[in-house]
Amino acid sequence: MEKDNLDSLFDNLKGQFDIETPQTNHEQRFLDKLKSNDIASIEVKKSSGFNWKPFLAIAASIIICLGLFTTLQNDSEDLDLASVSPEMSETQDFFTVTIENELKKLNEERSPLTEQIISDALAQIKLLENDYQKLKTDLTESGKNQRVIYAMISNFQNRIDILNTVLEQIEVIKELKTNTNEPKNTL
Repeated sequence: MEKDNLDSLFDNLKGQFDIETPQTNHEQRFLDKLKSNDIASIEVKKSSGFNWKPFLAIAASIIICLGLFTTLQNDSEDLDLASVSPEMSETQDFFTVTIENELKKLNEERSPLTEQIISDALAQIKLLENDYQKLKTDLTESGKNQRVIYAMISNFQNRIDILNTVLEQIEVIKELKTNTNEPKNTL
């Protein structure tokens, strides 16, 4: 069936085929025409305007870098007790307010007699605060491990205990001072 169609096609086109031999150097002239068309199209492309591709690549790279930077920045934030649960948030707020109040009381009691005790207590508090920062990192890395949470609560309690002990010592110093400064009345 197809063979009949092809035979009929060739029969209809008989005598229309170009069977003449091309002129000498036909191939060279053809290649020269192709090259001249290529050069003309290249010149048109070069003069067509500004090439945006390198700048788009640079802009895309910058956007990707900024995206990675902000993602990494957000991941590196340490968790604290408040991020564990609402109850722990209340616990942290309670301890923070209590410590601030005790520090205010401590600073009100500053005097030449109590300066050494207060500065020692503040140094111990500073060490505990540094430990707390490490515990925050541990909490982030451990995925809210209960032992780390208990250590954080214990850290807060230790700071409050130090402040209370120092305030009690200051009271003892004040009593001793008033007792030694009282005139001795003997009967």
